[in-house]
Amino acid sequence: MITDLHIRNLGVIESADLEFDPGLTVLTGETGAGKTMVLTSLQLLIGQRADTGAVRVGSARAEVDGVFDLDAPTARRVEALGLVAEEGELIISRTVASQGRSRAHLGGRPVPVSLLAEVGDGLVTIHGQADQMRLRRPAVQRETLDAYGGEVHATALGTYRRAWDEAVEARKERDAGHASAAEREAETASLTEALDAITALAPREGEDEELLAETRRLTNIEDLRQALERAGLALGGAEDAPGAVELVRQAVASLRDGLVFDPDLGGLADRLASTALDLDAALDETQGRLDGLRPDPQRLAEVHERRAALRELMVGRASDAAGLIEWARRASERLEELTSPSLDPRELDERLRLAQQKVLTAGADLTRSRAGLAGSLSADVDTELHALAMRGAHLEVRLASRKPGPHGLEDIEFLMQAHPDMPMRPLSQGASGGELSRIMLALEVVLGRGTEGGTFVFDEVDAGIGGRTATEVGARLARLARGRQVLVVTHLAQVAAFADHHFVVDKQGATTSVRRVSGEERITELARMMGGGSDSDAARRHALELIEGAVVPPWEA
Repeated sequence: MITDLHIRNLGVIESADLEFDPGLTVLTGETGAGKTMVLTSLQLLIGQRADTGAVRVGSARAEVDGVFDLDAPTARRVEALGLVAEEGELIISRTVASQGRSRAHLGGRPVPVSLLAEVGDGLVTIHGQADQMRLRRPAVQRETLDAYGGEVHATALGTYRRAWDEAVEARKERDAGHASAAEREAETASLTEALDAITALAPREGEDEELLAETRRLTNIEDLRQALERAGLALGGAEDAPGAVELVRQAVASLRDGLVFDPDLGGLADRLASTALDLDAALDETQGRLDGLRPDPQRLAEVHERRAALRELMVGRASDAAGLIEWARRASERLEELTSPSLDPRELDERLRLAQQKVLTAGADLTRSRAGLAGSLSADVDTELHALAMRGAHLEVRLASRKPGPHGLEDIEFLMQAHPDMPMRPLSQGASGGELSRIMLALEVVLGRGTEGGTFVFDEVDAGIGGRTATEVGARLARLARGRQVLVVTHLAQVAAFADHHFVVDKQGATTSVRRVSGEERITELARMMGGGSDSDAARRHALELIEGAVVPPWEA
């Protein structure tokens, strides 16, 4: 509920600070005094559109701040949005510039105005003439009937919505599956052919580089032989010229001869002896390679053929053998997806059929639940309407079968019979503004049974009524205010007499103030509302009688 409301430079209100309590609070005042600005400030706090024309003339901006005490479910929802409600308290602020954009803050943080609407939807419910017109819409009538149901109905509604969402998804998958069947077949054939070729070739990682080296060796075999022969001659020497191996051995022998004169030459001699062994091994390897080097045209042809096969498979897939192997791995995974039973058109058709059957089953349960609620809601609303001076009125909730849709297997329509001698007509056609306001109140009273919490705001709910009917409206509002907060803008003393808290909106010149009244001041205001003078003893006695007679009926009334 809202506990504090601070208004600055909004319409005719220069400054107003209001503290609210649970129960029924009424706002009264002369026509044009600015009662609507209080309602406007609440609308701004719950994210409704800002009108720069509402900024007080001569002011740069209007400011509205509201402090709300949150119940546990609302606090959890606020925290789920990433906001902080310290000790269950949330501060909402709205600034409207006379020129430029409006700004919003939640818990001291700047937020988009759209977030205010998301949060405010669970904080305040405002009923004005626009909301009465909304009641004419079939969607609002369906939501009202569903809101009347308890947990069992909410479960049936949730089951149907999940079934519908699953069916919609199954249809999308089925349609996509049928539309792409030819594409999948073509892709499957292409991948299968490529994978078969890769499997048959069985490439190895690094094989392309090995084949390139072998190609160079076999293609340039004569040049390679000459290089090896030169290397062998340099290492082994010829008949008339010793090679590197013999020359190093001679050096070792000479150093060992010098050991007699310099023992330190032993280390150098040993190192050269080791070098001589390495050179001798290199000479053997060079000779072995030379002996094994023979022209092999057949092998060269085989190497060329395999390299060509590898290159052909790599085109558009990879740049080397390792990449081709990785491509094959991914292609195998994709082939498994394409051939999965879940993508089989017949399987998709069956899944859609089962999902649609779930919709029909859940829809039948929802229809039975709604049919039971319709009669009960109609009877409860009729009771309230009869108490609101619509004695012969009857509200009928009609269910008309339709093909399955996102909200069920039927359309919901409210029909109104203002009098037994009059025909039943759709609420969208047969109810006046005054009747709609009373139907709205009756619905809120009925829906409010057994629940607590929340803030309800009513504007012009008593339009076009008076006398005993006005008293009944006040009694119903007071009954609705049990366990919750109800704010009412009214011009009827019979309604205001039921208030737990009373604010008067006064206009002096171009400035409006809002003040709380009680005791004698409240009696004076009720006397004024009845058309009597503030100093009229008769009007004051009548006002006191209204207050003393404002007895709230029990829920069963």
